[in-house]
Formats: sequence, structure tokens, C-alpha cells
Amino acid sequence: MINALGVHTVTHLVVVAVRTDDGLVGYGEATGSPTWSGETQEGMLSVIRQVLSPCLIGQDPFQIRALTEVMDRALWGNPFAKAALEMALLDIVGKSLHVPVFVLLGGQRGPLEVPLKFSIAAYEPAPAARAAEFYAAKGFRAVKVKVGMEVRSDIARIQAVRSALGDEFRIAVDANGGWNESETVAMLPHLERLRVNAREQPLRRADLRGCARIRQRTSIPIILDESIFTREEALEAIRLNACDLISINPGKNGGVWRSLDIAGLGAAAGLECVIGSNIETEIASSCMLHLAASIPNLSGSVDHEIIGPFYNSRSLGLEPLRIEKGRAVLSGGIGLGVEVDFASLKHQNSVT
Repeated sequence: MINALGVHTVTHLVVVAVRTDDGLVGYGEATGSPTWSGETQEGMLSVIRQVLSPCLIGQDPFQIRALTEVMDRALWGNPFAKAALEMALLDIVGKSLHVPVFVLLGGQRGPLEVPLKFSIAAYEPAPAARAAEFYAAKGFRAVKVKVGMEVRSDIARIQAVRSALGDEFRIAVDANGGWNESETVAMLPHLERLRVNAREQPLRRADLRGCARIRQRTSIPIILDESIFTREEALEAIRLNACDLISINPGKNGGVWRSLDIAGLGAAAGLECVIGSNIETEIASSCMLHLAASIPNLSGSVDHEIIGPFYNSRSLGLEPLRIEKGRAVLSGGIGLGVEVDFASLKHQNSVT
């Protein structure tokens, strides 16, 4: 993946297994990275072993929210590491009660289908168009084009994708904070001409006031992703009217419960949420789908990104994530509903 943050060719993930006295095992996954969350694989392994695991050993796995607070008091930041352990606790409780995680979260029962958008890296126009056609052939009807590199090349990339996909395809763009305010303003007429339906993270993380000013210049919605890791950041973005939608992700937010808290703040402010991706495998992707089933203000106009398994060369699940006609489908299974492929784990760095 090529974007304004650099080139992402390898996912340095951590898989955790939490075991109970009764023999149940829950699994979690962390995909933090230095440029995204300030985490490294080695760092996540270290804090899980030395700081976070001692907080959980001997505790009741059913006390998930309380244990989340304990982890937050023991360690500042490190959201993906914390989220992996919370994910494993949710998996344990779901397995213990023989229910899916979304039931524990108060989510809707029955099959859930979440419309997805695939992500096109900051390629040259021709390969960007070919990538668009490839995923459209797989049934997707929405795309996110990576921009934030240079205005003219960004415009050419979006134009190539629009030409390849036609007028009815939903196209969003994601600058990953790569534009400044003047570049963003210069892009607006082109984004409107090309019928872009959302702009994600146009400015650097801390520039909420700049995002608020840009919101006043166009009807294209702004999604904030890198700007909103925590509840406090969500409150500030809401206070400044800096966005139209909030991108949430259990890893980025430090766990599912923190994501639900942020979604609740958005709902109170009249904002919808979209599910964002950090190139997860089946474990975290399934968790994201359970989260999506539990958010009343999940966006119906802007598509979501539970797409990590499409980009990873190896699978951690014995069964692939169920995606049909560009939609992720959640239909059942206890806990997270993922059977881990231990043979695949032998070829990857993991911690138990």
C-alpha cells in the first residue's frame, strides 16, 4: 500500500492467545505501526508481556470494561496492544456463553451485511485504473483512492479510476493528512467534478480548525481518521465541527468498548461512523464486523473497510472472511467466530 505516510508492504502483526482456568482460549490481533499508532511489533510484544499481561492474570475475563480501565492506568497509549487483549477477552466470554460477540455488545441479531469499499494505493493513473477494474469485477461497488501526494498526480489518479468505473461507482479519497489547507482547497472543484462522495483525513492529525474551515467550503463530507484515536480527540473534533463522519477501528481506539464510546459521542452530535482498516487479518476483521453490528449510527451513505484479508498474502483463519458482492457478511459463530490456522501462525511472529 502506497500512501502519504509511506509504503506499506509488510504487516508486522502480533497475535495473542488468552487462556482461562476452564481451558477456553480467546484470540486477539494487533497491527499497530510506527507511522500510524506509534507502535512496533517488538514494542507491542514487550508491553503485552511486561505490562499488560500481569494486569490480566488471575482476573475475571467477564470484567472486560474494568480490565480495559486497568490497562489504561498501567500504560499510556499503545492502543493496538491493548485492543488485542480486549479482543481475546471478548472472544473468551462469547465462547463461554455460546453467543457471538455482537450479542455481548448489544448488537442486532440475524445476518448483517456491511457495504465495503476497497482501497487503491497512490499508483500512477494506469495501474490505479487496472486495480479499480480488478476489484469491481469481484463485486465491489465503492472505492477509496489514496491521495495526498501531489495535487496534479492526485487528480489524474482519481480521474483514471472514475473513467474506469463509470459514474455510478462510489468513490472516496483519503489523503492520510498529506495535503495542506491550500492544496485541499485547490482540490475541491476537482473532487466535486469527479463526484467524490467523501474526503478522509485531508489535513494533518492536529489541524482540526483547518478541517472545520474546509467543511464550510464544500458539501463533500469529511471523515476524520488519524485525528480521532481517543474519546477526548472525538470530543474536540465534535466541538470544533471539524468532521461529518468519524472513522473508528478497535485497534486504533484501544479496544471495542472505546470504539463504542466514540460512536456514542458521534451519535449524540448527529454524526455517523465508518469502520476503518489497518490491513488486519481474519481475527481483527471479524472483530470489526461485530463492532459494525453494534453501532446504531453506522454510516449507510459512505462504505466501510473490513478489507485487510484481501491485502495479506497469508490467512490466519481456517475459513475466509465471508464477503459477497462487495459486502462483509456476519451470520453467526460463537465468540469472534474465527478458527485460527495454527499452521499459518508458525510462520509469523506471535505471542501466547
